[in-house]
Amino acid sequence: MAAQPRLSLAEASVLTRRITLASTGVALLLVTLKAVVWTLSGSVALLASAADSALDLLASLITFFAVRYAASPPDAEHRFGHGKAEAFASLMQGGLVFASAALIGREAIMGLVEPQEMRQEGLAVAVMLVSTLLTAGLITAQSYVLRRTASVAVAGDRAHYATDLASNAAALIGIAAAAVLGWNGLDAIAALVVTALLLWGAISVFREAANQLMDRELPHEARERIKALVTQDPGLTDVHQLRTRASGPYVHMQMHVDLDPALSLQQAHAAVVAAEKRILAEFPSADIIIHPDPRGAAEPHGGAFAETALGKRGLNED
Repeated sequence: MAAQPRLSLAEASVLTRRITLASTGVALLLVTLKAVVWTLSGSVALLASAADSALDLLASLITFFAVRYAASPPDAEHRFGHGKAEAFASLMQGGLVFASAALIGREAIMGLVEPQEMRQEGLAVAVMLVSTLLTAGLITAQSYVLRRTASVAVAGDRAHYATDLASNAAALIGIAAAAVLGWNGLDAIAALVVTALLLWGAISVFREAANQLMDRELPHEARERIKALVTQDPGLTDVHQLRTRASGPYVHMQMHVDLDPALSLQQAHAAVVAAEKRILAEFPSADIIIHPDPRGAAEPHGGAFAETALGKRGLNED
């Protein structure tokens, strides 16, 4: 499959806004359907899924507003932009997933201790089928958006819904088995499976949000590509002290490069600007700082994060 072209910041913002709106709409529809059918069927697995969808709706609303705030331009108080709002939204999503798992686990245990007779099993199975299909469609759309953008909030939302897809399948199997075999305990067992899947999903969401909040470096492949773009000009060599981090829709990067010390300031500036343009062609949302060093004549510098402070290769390890 051909690689998707990279989007500008404005285009990525429009795409993430649309997918978060779709996510909110799907969550609202599902929580309404499941709540209505649960009152008719009494299914513990369906109650667990309805509670999860209610928290999905809250998480989707958080993401809906977070991606809009994260895309707002830098201001006097936030010179690096507001991108980390997406990571905070992901942390809140993870907390909601844990809360959902606790509620579902409690109901599942109670259902095992005192199994409840199910009613309207066919209706319960139907709503879970609809839920599974809608969730699968949303995940497909979110995956498309993530191939075009780098939104950690959308990634967290997709991880959440991917877990929901598995939990919907588990609930569907449990409800259907209980209806066919007449053992209502299967419904509660399915709810316990949902609980385990939610806990695993919450851990994944937390990990991704923590990586961004802790300014984890971009993947090795992205860093190598940045170096390759800079050194397409044979006059720019030895890219070092490369530091990168993601912040919502933005990517911040800074580095030192060696240039011929005989170049004039104007020539050195032109070479650096050309390198920045090459990077921006592939990383449109990048905030770039390139510091030119005179090749073979640069003195140690850079403060606490200089090579002399962390070791010759300390800032370039992947």
